[in-house]
This record gives sequence, C-alpha cells and structure tokens, in this order.
Amino acid sequence: MKTGHRSKPVPADSGVVHLIEYLMVSGVLMALLVVMLLLVNTTFMENPANSLSYVAFTDIGNGISTRIVDVYALAPSDGSITTSFDIPDDVAGKDYSVLIGQGTTAIDQDVEVSQGITDIHVSLAGIGASRGVVGNTTGRGLNKISYSSGGF
Repeated sequence: MKTGHRSKPVPADSGVVHLIEYLMVSGVLMALLVVMLLLVNTTFMENPANSLSYVAFTDIGNGISTRIVDVYALAPSDGSITTSFDIPDDVAGKDYSVLIGQGTTAIDQDVEVSQGITDIHVSLAGIGASRGVVGNTTGRGLNKISYSSGGF
C-alpha cells in the first residue's frame, strides 16, 4: 500500500453530493412506483371484475327470465303457483339487484340486473304483452316467483 498525500484536496461536501443524488433518484422512482400501483389496480383488478360481472349478470338474467317463462307456461287458469329458486349471493364479491319491469318498448318487459356501473337487460321472451310481470330481488337468500289468477 502506498502512502502519501493527494495532489488535490477532497472537497468537504463530496460525500453529501452522493447522498443527495441517491435521495433524488430514489424519490423519483418511488413517485413512479406509486403511479404504477394506482394504474395496475384499475387495469389488472377492476376491468376483469367488470367483465366477470357482465357475463355473470347475463347468466343470472337469462336464468330468471327462463324461470318466469316456465311459471307463465304452467300458470293455471284458476288458482296460483309459486316456485322458489336461488341465484348467486354476490358477484365478484359485491351485492347486486334484480328488477323486473318495463323493457325498451311499451309492450316488452325485461329483467334488469345491476351493480354500480354494470347494468344488464335481458328480455322476458315476449310474455310481457299477455301478462304483466313486476318485482325485484337481490342475490341474498331464497327467491320466489308467484302467480295468481286473481292477481296480487
């Protein structure tokens, strides 16, 4: 090992320069990481959940529409009929609501399944012109479809 003196003296702030550079670069990288985390949540978590909700709501609406048409096909001319069915309690971890009512035209009726911004409409296969169908439910518990020739 050689000993001796340096030709140029080391500035007193040379160690601080490297520390400040490290802190500035680390700060910029942390800011970019935070922005990326916010974007990743929307891109990789919310969009697939919305796509899943759309498909699941379409299936739920078709299932309810089919059950209503089945009750209509079996409806007695004098008397009543009731059926119970179960639909999923939640879709993608969130509750949803089902509304049966007026469709796109004055004669048609549909099943509307909605949750937040996702809103699906499924037609009741044309029975709205002959029988008025109304009601609402959620996914929780056991659901019922009832028909009475005398009305409700």
